[in-house]
Amino acid sequence: MDFLQNVDWTQLLRCFVVGGLICVIGQILIDKTKLTPARILVIFVTTGTILGGLGIYQYLVDFAGAGATVPLTGFGYNLAKGAIEAVKETGIIGAFTGGVKAAAGGIAAAVFFGYIASLISKPKMKKQ
Repeated sequence: MDFLQNVDWTQLLRCFVVGGLICVIGQILIDKTKLTPARILVIFVTTGTILGGLGIYQYLVDFAGAGATVPLTGFGYNLAKGAIEAVKETGIIGAFTGGVKAAAGGIAAAVFFGYIASLISKPKMKKQ
């Protein structure tokens, strides 16, 4: 039980609250709009990419840790961060390769778990 003494409970709370708020925004968009989940996904990733490219999302990551990096907005942030770092290292070609390199683990996990989910669930279309 010694590990419980080393836990930063305020960081865990910030992580939970920020990640939860991002999820709440997504759920509100699903429930209150006619946006499809795919469009909401694109909105979240694009928002994270833009905020990451502008350096704004870094403040949220510093504050909330995994609460900001795990949701879809964090994926967009990771793409932007990887592209920016790769441009510094390899030039303009890094704009095209850096984001994918930085997000390769997330992409692989999304494909794998998406496939598993498709095997065990029955999707239904959203009513227009």
